[in-house]
Amino acid sequence: MSVVFALATPPAKSAICVFRVSGDGCLEKLSSLTGSGVEKHRTFYLRNIKNKEGKHIDSVGLVAFKGPDSYTGEDSFEVYAHGSLGVMSLLVDVFKEVGFDEAQPGEFTKRAFLNNKISLAQAEAVVDVVDSYSSEAVYLSSQTLAGGFTKEVVGLSNKIDLLRVGVEGEIDFADEGEAFLDDSILKNFESLVNEFRFFLSGCVNKKMFSGKNKVLFVGPVNSGKSSVFNRLLGFERALVSDVPGTTRDLVESEIFYNETSFSLSDSAGLRETEDKIESRGIELAIDQIQNTDVVVGVFDSSNESFLESFDSVVGEKKYIKLFNKLDLGSPSNPGDFDCLVSAKTGEGFDKFKSVLSNTFIKSTGNSFNYMIRNRHAALLESSLANLESAFFKLRNNNGLELVAEDLKNARSDLDEVVGIKTPDSLLGDIFSSFCIGK
Repeated sequence: MSVVFALATPPAKSAICVFRVSGDGCLEKLSSLTGSGVEKHRTFYLRNIKNKEGKHIDSVGLVAFKGPDSYTGEDSFEVYAHGSLGVMSLLVDVFKEVGFDEAQPGEFTKRAFLNNKISLAQAEAVVDVVDSYSSEAVYLSSQTLAGGFTKEVVGLSNKIDLLRVGVEGEIDFADEGEAFLDDSILKNFESLVNEFRFFLSGCVNKKMFSGKNKVLFVGPVNSGKSSVFNRLLGFERALVSDVPGTTRDLVESEIFYNETSFSLSDSAGLRETEDKIESRGIELAIDQIQNTDVVVGVFDSSNESFLESFDSVVGEKKYIKLFNKLDLGSPSNPGDFDCLVSAKTGEGFDKFKSVLSNTFIKSTGNSFNYMIRNRHAALLESSLANLESAFFKLRNNNGLELVAEDLKNARSDLDEVVGIKTPDSLLGDIFSSFCIGK
């Protein structure tokens, strides 16, 4: 395979940017990039990178990894440069000058899979970790990335093979008087079925944790939605003004609280207006209610009368009623609100964040070990069904050939889970979802 490179950090101004390079022969190119090679692998070096005209580009950190003892299983190295867009652009040019190709999405992880460094399930877990919006999702996908899921699947495969040896041996050598099955076979079958069911009960589908938790702030004009929004973020993200209709478009940002990620949207204050732009912002806010998970209605003492009318706007969505500007006075009926806060002083925000977080807590009623994808779930369920079918047929003397076929199918499903048997089209679908540089 060719030598490929990619920027592994976002293409934006930052303290450091990281480039990854992988492919047999890439280490021999280091001298043309930096003027010298490396004496040791997995050692940090400070080197100067120049272009083909000899112009100095940057002083960089450099770490080399000799294959197969690398992420991809090939010779590879990483470059840690200053995170300027100019440096990034020049380094791309330099890498192309020495004959490196730009990597495709997920190419480094794909090479790791093809070189038997990781299973397909582990490769998928790489992007699942990157996509995680909660601590629980990180923990579960990391377990798979670390190899625990693959180890258990392979263990089940090996136990199915032991059953197949007995069943197929009995079929092939029955006429020779050699016994391959004894009274323990049914017990071993039942034990494996129960073990498989237990394993599957410890797996949870990724869709349970997919997507950000969307929170939309709505309310009358000048109720302090933007101030509440900013206080929750901890910095001035939305423009705050006493002028009605200041917020006209959705203002979005993210926070991470109580091991959960939230996508917050501040919307235009709801009121009757002849301003066309403001009216469009109000329409957008109302439309956005249908696409959010939790609505936070923000009110103050000057607009408590609007509280009831907002119920019909929010509809059946989860709804937190928030009284703001507590520093200026309490509401006439505190029981009408879920939380009382002051965006100015921060009073009540600890309770508000707790209430907000609790609306997203999923009660699964189970303790899971691994996060799996739809394809894993379908294959594991199919494998278990084949195993149960084989057990039923053996117990009811339905024919050893039929038992053997079910066991073969059960094993085949597990092979596809970890990538021992994988269509090329599936690999294309999986790795196309990766980011460049992973």
